[in-house]
Amino acid sequence: MSWSIPSVNLLSVGPHLIVCVTGLLVLTLGFLSRKQLGRLSPYLSLAGVILAFLVTMGLWGKNEPGFGRMVVLDSFALFFQAVLLLTAAVTILISMDYLVQEGVDHYEYYVLMLFATFGMMMMASAQELIMIFLGLETMSISIYVLAGWRKEHPKGHEGALKYLLLGAFSSAFLLYGIALVYGATGSTHLKDIADFLAGKGSSGRTSLLILGMGMLVVGFGFKVASVPFHMWTPDVYEGAPSPITGYMAAGVKAAAFAAFLRVFLYSLESLQADYSMVLWVLAVATMTLGNVVAIAQENIKRMLAYSSIAHAGYILVGMVAGGEAASASILYYVLAYALMNMGAFAVVVLYGSKGEENVQIEDYKGMGSRYPVLGAAMALFMFSLAGLPPTAGFMGKFYVFSAAVAKGYVWLVVIAVLNSLVSVYYYFRVTIKIYMQPAEKEIQGVCFGAPAVVAVVLMAVGTLWVGAFPNAYLELARQALPKLF
Repeated sequence: MSWSIPSVNLLSVGPHLIVCVTGLLVLTLGFLSRKQLGRLSPYLSLAGVILAFLVTMGLWGKNEPGFGRMVVLDSFALFFQAVLLLTAAVTILISMDYLVQEGVDHYEYYVLMLFATFGMMMMASAQELIMIFLGLETMSISIYVLAGWRKEHPKGHEGALKYLLLGAFSSAFLLYGIALVYGATGSTHLKDIADFLAGKGSSGRTSLLILGMGMLVVGFGFKVASVPFHMWTPDVYEGAPSPITGYMAAGVKAAAFAAFLRVFLYSLESLQADYSMVLWVLAVATMTLGNVVAIAQENIKRMLAYSSIAHAGYILVGMVAGGEAASASILYYVLAYALMNMGAFAVVVLYGSKGEENVQIEDYKGMGSRYPVLGAAMALFMFSLAGLPPTAGFMGKFYVFSAAVAKGYVWLVVIAVLNSLVSVYYYFRVTIKIYMQPAEKEIQGVCFGAPAVVAVVLMAVGTLWVGAFPNAYLELARQALPKLF
């Protein structure tokens, strides 16, 4: 029996290593110095994330496998890593003053965030189902803790416990699906699975493989919060600290879709006829439930939770269509959603004060007259989430829906457009409260800390810039279509 050590290509995990080492550094220094590092840990974490982002940009265009083909360095992974690092950087910025204000400023918070980002990046670059599972668990365990970070907040504890229990079930489904796919194809490597199916033709399409594929849909469906696996979302989003809620809505969703896309649109591409109808139904149910239930919400974090469910449905429309144009449009949409969603949550964080989060939609009455710049920023993010031009949200929906129409899914797009019209109601409701209704409640103690203000400005400029000049970013998305090694 021969045994060989797989070749080690550190370049393929360069950005991952920077994030992981930064997390270990913050953990070690924090443990040794305790309070002395307290105010330095966010800046050290932010420096590590920015350095990883710069390295990610420097590696653009490279295509090579690493660690025995378990991970891959390609533009697809780099695109998602850039989005994930951007999301992490904004979360750190809006967390700095928020944690101090809430009295929960501990260095472990940033350590967990960095490890969660590391897990997300592994999911984006994994080329093995086992590696995807390891990345997902690394991310999930950190997020479970962050969701219940505020010890004095009962809803946070409730949400974190729900997330932990349901997350354990979804991990079991994913792992069982991996086992069944391995039993049907003899491999957990995405390229080997694709080659097996191409070589076997229709005879490779066994009941065992279809069942395994169904289990994978359940596992990924939970992480992207698609219906009917969305039940945890509103409670967890409401109970978690607001910066973490935004991080979950943008980062966790982006990482899950990165793995979902690589597995289904490329490794299992030959089975598209089998899973496209399932995804069609999931897309319609996810868009419709998310938008309809969001109308009835009075808490803006719960509204944005159902909004995130609806946006997962729009992305599933692109997955139903499949092909290069749809894949590129999904990548563009993920970037656009990260910008506008993180921007909205940055405003929610800024508008809160110690002991008073001001997360009821009624609290936003008169915001436009009291805080005109903050109100304008929130209105911009609401317009973008609704899909109005010239924002990134409009172009994202335009590209996804166009790709679906080109593949003949006209009725699916009609349903998606009707859902977008429904969403205009609840996004505009917030805008009307901001500009057209007088304040009924005195909002005091709003702290305009520089880091959070920088985050709001960056997200607002990004939302407008990516929407006004979409071609360059769509071309980047086209260059980032995944390859299997």
